[in-house]
Amino acid sequence: MRIDIISCVPRLLDSYFDHSILKRAKDAGLAEVVIHDLRDYSENKHRQVDDYAFGGGAGMVLGIEPIAKCIRYLQSFRNYDEIIYMTPDGDVFEQKTANRLSMTRNLIILCGHYKGIDERVREHFITKEISIGDYVLSGGELPAAVVSDAIIRLIPGVLNDETSALTDSFQDNLLAPPVYTRPADFEGLTVPEVLLSGHEKKINDWRLEQSIKRTQQRRPDLLK
Repeated sequence: MRIDIISCVPRLLDSYFDHSILKRAKDAGLAEVVIHDLRDYSENKHRQVDDYAFGGGAGMVLGIEPIAKCIRYLQSFRNYDEIIYMTPDGDVFEQKTANRLSMTRNLIILCGHYKGIDERVREHFITKEISIGDYVLSGGELPAAVVSDAIIRLIPGVLNDETSALTDSFQDNLLAPPVYTRPADFEGLTVPEVLLSGHEKKINDWRLEQSIKRTQQRRPDLLK
C-alpha cells in the first residue's frame, strides 16, 4: 500500500511515521507513506499556497492551483483508489471505513489548513471526505496520521499477531473486553480465574460476555 499525504506543513508528520508499528510496516515494505509539501507546487515566488476568500470574511483559503498541480503530478505515476480530504464536515471515520481502505493499494490524503480549501477542489478532485470527530484542529495533519495509522495496522503482516486487529474495539460493533497481564495478583487485586484456566472456549465466552457488557454500559448506540 502507498499513501501520499499532501500538506502545507509537512514537517509536522515526520516523526509520527518513524516509530513503532508504522515504521515496522515501512521497513518491511508493507506500506509506504510519502509526504508532499504543497508549497513545492506553488507558482508564487514566495511559495504561497493560500489567499483571501472571495466575498470577504476572516481566515485564509488554500488555493486550487497548487493542490490541482500536486494531485495531477501524483496521478501521472499511478492510479489512486481514493483522494481523501480531511475536514470536520466529512463523514465520521469508523472502523469499517478503515477496514475498507486497508484493502486498497494507493491513497492520497489532502490535509486542510487555515479556513479550508477552495470548494472547486472538493467538487472536482476529492473522492472521499473524512472527519475524525466533531471538533476543529489547526490543520488536517493529525487527522491524516490517525487515518493512516488505523489503515496500515490492518495490513496483513504489519502486526506480529494478525488476529490482534480482528479483536479490536468496533470490529464487531462491540468494545474490546478487559485485558490483564502479569502479575496475576497485585496487592490483592487479582485477575479473573477464567483467564488463568487455559480453557480456550471458556475464555472466549468470557471475553464475548465482557465485550457485550462493556458496550452496553459505555456505547449502547453500537448495539443498535
